[in-house]
Amino acid sequence: MVKIAAARVDGFIDRPDGAAFAVLIYGPDAGLIRERADRLAGNLVDDPSDPFSVTELSVDDLKSGAAPLVDGAAAMPLTGGRGLVRLRAATDGVSGAVDALFEAAAGLPQGGRFVIVEAGELPPRSKLRQAFEKAPSGAALPCYADDAGSLPAVIVEHLRRMGMEIDRDAVAFLAERLGSDRGVTRSELDKIVLYMGGLEDDGATARIELADVMACIGDSGAMSIDAVVAAVAGGKRLELEQALSRTRTEGVSPIQLMRAVGGHFQRLHLAKGLAETGLSPEDAMGKLRPPVFFKARQDFRRQMSGWSMDGLTRVLAMTAEAEADCKTTGLPADAVAERAMLRIAQAARVR
Repeated sequence: MVKIAAARVDGFIDRPDGAAFAVLIYGPDAGLIRERADRLAGNLVDDPSDPFSVTELSVDDLKSGAAPLVDGAAAMPLTGGRGLVRLRAATDGVSGAVDALFEAAAGLPQGGRFVIVEAGELPPRSKLRQAFEKAPSGAALPCYADDAGSLPAVIVEHLRRMGMEIDRDAVAFLAERLGSDRGVTRSELDKIVLYMGGLEDDGATARIELADVMACIGDSGAMSIDAVVAAVAGGKRLELEQALSRTRTEGVSPIQLMRAVGGHFQRLHLAKGLAETGLSPEDAMGKLRPPVFFKARQDFRRQMSGWSMDGLTRVLAMTAEAEADCKTTGLPADAVAERAMLRIAQAARVR
């Protein structure tokens, strides 16, 4: 098979392709990887926690060779049914074992155990990723962080399943602060559900408003990220240094910061482009999804006016380059990200 397009991943998990008996679930969003792997496991076996139906493997189990993986896939469950093998935290170091698994595919018993391999972010040339993408009986499912287009739906759907409705401003507030990890997103939403449950005393469906959301997550690390983005885009160097100090204390990764800054400038670029087609700044901002948080609209409008399209394009290239340098150069990621943000803030100050 091949890499499954991101838009088709959920459909594949609900109805796995009959030709595939082994799946790689990978990407930068660890929470989404866990969620999808657990969903797929639940669709394949009655009880994913049953040790008689599910074989759990680690990377250490494969250091001596591919036998544990191949034998695990060939073993018939004692309790009947399909059965499952799960390998977590995989890296390119297990690609040889995976190659051996696919080479042995023809000799595996009909209805043998399905194999789920979980990994982090893998480049296109990753040996592990290529093994799954090229194998006729394999599939690779990417898990990218929720973005401005998908996150509002995730928020609304999760809360609706909990029997709650949420105001548009509250969705916008959450969409600007969550999304880097699906597990963290759901954890924050569950926190809001718990908070609202404590307020309900008449059995009515709770409606979540902006004040409720701010009371629950207003003091989270996301607020520090917002402060970094605002300082960079506003050209406020002193505020930026203070905000960066807070994010370092809170353990926010430099890559997460660069993505937040890049995401903000992408929205500025889109709104600026819409305004140059003849829309008013207000109408241009109104086209953005999620909408600009109402308390930030004045600053956003000022930034739209201060930046040119060429300047915004250069900033987007700078953030992409800085993120790549954080991952590949071996230089201290904190220093790489901080230098890029200071350069952008200086450019904003000049403007």
